[in-house]
Amino acid sequence: MTEAVPEAAAGGAVTVRPLTVDDLPDLVRLEGELFGAGAWSRESLREELRGPGRTYVGAVLPDGRLVGYAGTWFDGYDVQVMTVGTDAAHQGRGIARTMLVHLLDAARATGAEAALLEVRVDNDPAIHLYESLGFTRLGRRRGYYQPENADAWTMRRDLRAP
Repeated sequence: MTEAVPEAAAGGAVTVRPLTVDDLPDLVRLEGELFGAGAWSRESLREELRGPGRTYVGAVLPDGRLVGYAGTWFDGYDVQVMTVGTDAAHQGRGIARTMLVHLLDAARATGAEAALLEVRVDNDPAIHLYESLGFTRLGRRRGYYQPENADAWTMRRDLRAP
């Protein structure tokens, strides 16, 4: 399933599509650029793409370039947002929102009752995005992000409500 998303700066639309192991080179590049020392390794990304209960999507420009990715893990009850990332040059244009809405709709369709995530306490744009999608803060996890030793908010959204 793919979905076109307006992307004015790219001169066209991005398409949201499932990711595969063929996307690993681009994922590794984006992961390093976006998350630095805390980036997942190539093997970790490969395991995520292939893991049971995992759903990963990417945002692709008309020229085929991957500019965003997001993934979830469904345990049979709740869905955990594992990661969301958008290339710095394309942030603030609704790409992350579109990927997240896509993933939350898919989770609801599989019977997930709630969505959970962690976000760095200093990542104001992401916190704003999550709150605008109905996530609420549950608590603070001290030193959650390593090796930076950065704190995270744990957030939750009920998927049973519209």
